[in-house]
Amino acid sequence: MSSELYRCVYYSRNLIAGGPGRIAEEIESILAAARRNNPRLSITGALLFNRGLFAQVLEGPCESVETLFEKILRDERHGDIQVLAFTASSGRLFSNWSMAFLGRSREDENLFGHIGRQTGFSTERIAGDRLLEIVRHLAYEEEARAA
Repeated sequence: MSSELYRCVYYSRNLIAGGPGRIAEEIESILAAARRNNPRLSITGALLFNRGLFAQVLEGPCESVETLFEKILRDERHGDIQVLAFTASSGRLFSNWSMAFLGRSREDENLFGHIGRQTGFSTERIAGDRLLEIVRHLAYEEEARAA
């Protein structure tokens, strides 16, 4: 397996059926699986969930990122998956997190909410670099609040 570092930035629509309680359970399930499995795959990253939208950054060896992303493509909780960037990277931006999660606080909702209405955003309004910048900023703010 190649050890060259790659980064994938994507977003998808939330297709989790049910109310807020059910959605929260599924998000916790996603995070638990990521935090359990990602270290073994040398994957780090961050997941943002807000207003019916997933946005995620995955970092790791190319083969690991591709394998994980293929699993996400088959996951029925995601719809309209759009890859904004898949590129080689010289370093990790999320090295401290097997999977950081953003979206629990009102501040995160306010910061991310301008990107789209109720269920997400359009590809014309955001580029992969901008989404990466938003996710990275939120992850570091979340870590500072927790410290």
